[in-house]
Amino acid sequence: MGALSLSSESIRFPITETKVVVAIPCFNTEDHIAGVVAKTKKYVDEVIVIDDGSTDMTAEIAVKTGAKVIKHPQNQGYGSALRSCFEAGRSQDTDILVIIDGDGQHNPDEIPQLLSPIMLNEADLVIGSRFIDKKQKMPGYRKFGIGVITFLWNIGSKIKVSDTQSGFRAYNQKMIQAMLISENGMGSSIEILEILRKKNPRISEIPITCLYENNNSHLTTRAIVHGVSVAFSVIKIRFKYAFKKVN
Repeated sequence: MGALSLSSESIRFPITETKVVVAIPCFNTEDHIAGVVAKTKKYVDEVIVIDDGSTDMTAEIAVKTGAKVIKHPQNQGYGSALRSCFEAGRSQDTDILVIIDGDGQHNPDEIPQLLSPIMLNEADLVIGSRFIDKKQKMPGYRKFGIGVITFLWNIGSKIKVSDTQSGFRAYNQKMIQAMLISENGMGSSIEILEILRKKNPRISEIPITCLYENNNSHLTTRAIVHGVSVAFSVIKIRFKYAFKKVN
């Protein structure tokens, strides 16, 4: 695992026919999706929004901003949205698939940093980590929860990462083909890493910035419930894949 710190202006890729697609899992993100799509389009060949049963104008806004939209008829969960992301990547014969959240927390201008290790054939998976740059500010309850989840996943693993819950990642074609996930909830981010553990991938982590909504009791409670749920998912998924053969 390596950490890279590069500015988007400093990255110059060799001229290739590499097809890069961004997939954006969304649920009720009408306030942010236009900005995310518009910024993302500058760096990739195609932008695909997975609208997981939104009840607002997310899909309509995404289409107007220039994205292709795959819409779930009802909300099925983050894992289901990620599954559609990988299915879309495979159907498009994608060389590199970037997944970025549609809620405006991630900065699309950091996409070149994620692409660089794969384009240079130095990594199969690149994770945008919030824990490499010590200047990154994060609410304490989030930092603690993500730390516990990451600790549980790293125990006894030869492959270790600093941010198992990052929703900002890039996958090469080999990893895209391997992503046959079954989890529908937030535990899917752990399942992806568990599948990859069996593949012995080259993983790089690069520092990213992340914006958070203002703290309030509702968001704090929701984050704590989410953290406990994912922590149990880590244990369940690790047992599930301990003796499971991944093709």
